[in-house]
This record gives sequence, structure tokens and C-alpha cells, in this order.
Amino acid sequence: MDLKTLQDHPTLGFVDWTLRGIGQVVFQNNMLTGIVILIALFYNSWIYGSICILGAVVGTLTAILLKADKGLIKDGLFGFNGALVGLALVAFTSESFRTGAVPSAYMVAYIVFAAAFTSILFSSLATLLGPHKVAALTMPFVLTGWLFLFAVLKFDSIHAGPLAKPISPDQFPATAPYNLPTWYMGIGNAIGQIFFQDNWISGYIIVAGIAINSRISALMALIGAGLAALVAVIFGGPEGAIRDGLFGYNAALTALALGGFFLVLTPASFLYTLFGVVVTTWLWASVAIFLKPIGMPVLTSTFVVVTWAMLIGQYGFKALVPVPPAEATTPEDNLRRYHGTHT
Repeated sequence: MDLKTLQDHPTLGFVDWTLRGIGQVVFQNNMLTGIVILIALFYNSWIYGSICILGAVVGTLTAILLKADKGLIKDGLFGFNGALVGLALVAFTSESFRTGAVPSAYMVAYIVFAAAFTSILFSSLATLLGPHKVAALTMPFVLTGWLFLFAVLKFDSIHAGPLAKPISPDQFPATAPYNLPTWYMGIGNAIGQIFFQDNWISGYIIVAGIAINSRISALMALIGAGLAALVAVIFGGPEGAIRDGLFGYNAALTALALGGFFLVLTPASFLYTLFGVVVTTWLWASVAIFLKPIGMPVLTSTFVVVTWAMLIGQYGFKALVPVPPAEATTPEDNLRRYHGTHT
């Protein structure tokens, strides 16, 4: 049974759609990518791995019950925001950010409602952004994550946790020297932090999962995380924040989105992508400082803001070749289609 057959299977199809949803966090519509990403999460923490599955299942099931577009469901597009919001709620309410804590029954119910709400927000944003040919990206997760994290502070039945993980660059010592771990751990952690994994090995496993579906995307993720680390070092960012991947996870997502997925990969779009990565890196620091007084994490907000701005703006630039969201598959496929119509 090939992957396409499994996607259409009457009973096993739901498993395929859920796994694709996990892969769609990094723009990979591939069940095997989703499996490898889960391996990366379980390698770091069985709690995070389990919560990721729960969030993706709830987001996908919500779309099925509400009779959303079947093609979008099969491609996993209703699952990835649910997976992320579940991970975020556990990460920021646990004593240990690295491994998370087993959620209470109250928290499980909270995650279910949050994941379901991301599917509704995804449909809302897709409707609003459709005329502009721009995808909702992870904004349903960002909005839901912020709203539900704020609400935790009002409910005694849900432990708010110490928010032990620093979320602002000025919370790290500024005197630590840059060294080799700054780079290889910083790049790996940046990829891992997309899924709230404070584990650089998990990050590189995720890159391997991306490569199963698209080698260009895997390379773009590494370029985004690496360039973010370089920019942070050049501008004197705290070594701890760089090594923990905090400057790089939004930048890696920007690189994935612009680097061949929503734009045909050409010399011009590659430079456009690098520009977006640099801006995303700076914007993470800016938004982190802005949100620090209210104790909110940046999540993937800077990736969304920069990517939306650059995708809407690119329609005015003839040097760039857009790929409408409905036609975006992999950078390789986008390139083949483009060259096929220009030969």
C-alpha cells in the first residue's frame, strides 16, 4: 500500500491525515515525515510526543465533524496548529520546559478545546486571506496559544507553572563566550524549538524527517537556523539564547516558507528568503522584549508577520515567482512545474 492509497483508506486514512498534520508544521505533507518528527519528540520526552498526537488528532477530528474541505483534511492542514498549541500549553505550564509534565485532567480538557479552536481559527483566517493567496500559517496556534496561556492565570485548577524557560534575550547572561556548541547546538535547538523541544539532537532528527519529503526544505531549515545564529552572534546576542535556539526557530520557519515552498526557488527568491530570515531574527528579539512584561512567549508570531508581509508584497515584484497555497507541494515540485511551463 503506497502513501497515496493510505491517505484515501476508509479506516487508516485518519492516521495518515494526523501524521501529515504533524509534518505540516514544517510544510511537509508527508506521513513518514510526521512519524520521524514524532520519533524526535519521543526521543526528548514521551509527554511531548503524546501531546503532539493529541493536539493533531483533535484538530483533525474537529474539521471532520464540522465537514471541512476533505482535501485540506487529508493533507493534514487542520492538524498542525492543534499539535503546536498542545505542545505550547504543556511547555509553558510545566516545572520542566525540557521534558514537560504529565498534564492533569483539567489540562487535557483545556488542550482539547484549544486544539479544536485552532481548526475554527484556521478556517476563519483562510477565508480572510484567501483573496490575497496567502496561507494562515501558524497564526491560529499563536492566537489560541496566547489567549489560553493568559487564561491559565485565572484558574486554580490549572497550574500555571514557573515559566522556567527564559523567553526574552535579556534574561540570559551576556558574558558567556561563543564557542562550538553555540553553533551546532544552537542550530539543532532552533529546529527543535519549532516543536518546543529543548534538545538539539531532536532538532537534527526533525531535519532528517523533513529531508524524507524535501531535501531543499531540509537545507532551508538549516540555512534559516544557521543564519539566525550568525546574525545573533554578529550583533552580540546572549550566547545562552543562541545556543537554546531561541533566535532561530522563527527564522527556520521563514526560510522553509519562502525558500521554495510559497515562492519558486530562484536566485532572486533565495536572496529574498535570506533577507526575511535576518528580519525575523531581529524581530524575535524585539517582540520578546515587548511581551516580557506580560510574561507571554513569542511563539511563532515573528515568522508569521514577516512571512505574511513578504508573501503579500511579492505580488508587486516581477523578480519573484509566487506559488499559490493550493498549489504548493515541495520546492522540488514547484521548480519542476515552473521549468515545465518555461521550456
